[in-house]
Amino acid sequence: MSFVTKFRRALARVARIAGMFLALALFLFLAEATISGYLLYQILSPPRSPANVDVTLLMGHPTTYNFDIPGAGSREGWFFPGLLHAPTIVLCHGYGSQRADILTLVTALQEHQFNVFLFDFTGHGSVSGRTALGYGETVQLLAAIHGLEQRDDIDRTRFGIWGTDLGAYAALAAAGQEPHIQSLALDSVYDQPSDFLMAQVGHTGLGGLPLVKAFCLFGFRMLNYDYRTVAPARTSLVRLQGIPKLFIEATDKQELDESTLRMYQIAPPPKDQVVNSMAYSEMSDEGRRTYEDHIVSFFLQSLPPSGQPAQ
Repeated sequence: MSFVTKFRRALARVARIAGMFLALALFLFLAEATISGYLLYQILSPPRSPANVDVTLLMGHPTTYNFDIPGAGSREGWFFPGLLHAPTIVLCHGYGSQRADILTLVTALQEHQFNVFLFDFTGHGSVSGRTALGYGETVQLLAAIHGLEQRDDIDRTRFGIWGTDLGAYAALAAAGQEPHIQSLALDSVYDQPSDFLMAQVGHTGLGGLPLVKAFCLFGFRMLNYDYRTVAPARTSLVRLQGIPKLFIEATDKQELDESTLRMYQIAPPPKDQVVNSMAYSEMSDEGRRTYEDHIVSFFLQSLPPSGQPAQ
């Protein structure tokens, strides 16, 4: 057998082996891309269980109040009246939650004469669609405040915001743009929506697979391409000198606990800090009462209600 024949056969074997490796690599690439796409869809479309609540039966005499979101139409919220011309506290629920889950906090605030407003973010509760993990939610929160500013029974220049994780990001980002936000309670806040996305990918246990995080991040950025120039939420802090801020850390959410601490450390005064052993949604009734007392005390000091009894 000639040397040329042996060389050709060896070259053919190498080509077959290389082809097998290439096919395997392509299969793994496509498999991870498929897994990542499905995982991203699951994260951005959390399970919804809309609360079947008749607002007329709720305590506190709430009414429905609609506001317009640019490019998305009308959104319904619940307005709980306090003193006439008192400030309004807007409550922003967290990821995978909904407005009905925070009604006890509404009661605690309304009992101290605050007006209180809450609504569902896109992809949560009564609103279908896909969450943007903070980008679109900031737009929705600003739209809610601008809608409330059309009312003549509240103080249109004084708003307080409470939010947790998703809602906390939206609260901080909105406060950097809306001067009428005069007080912030931020529970488990994060700097960028991509940070929260990576945390959620990690919680699935699939984040250790090669390329899954990269694929999810790429897909998320493409879906939210319109927000590509949005600065991290921490840049809002420099504009909040003189605005009272309460940072709440939940130690059972390690990534968010660390990001909240970093935000607290770089925030300008006035600021305060509370550390809890678990997230608000996981607390016992007694734990929630203690938590709500902290929130009420903070807003009473930073945004005291004044006005007349509502009619």
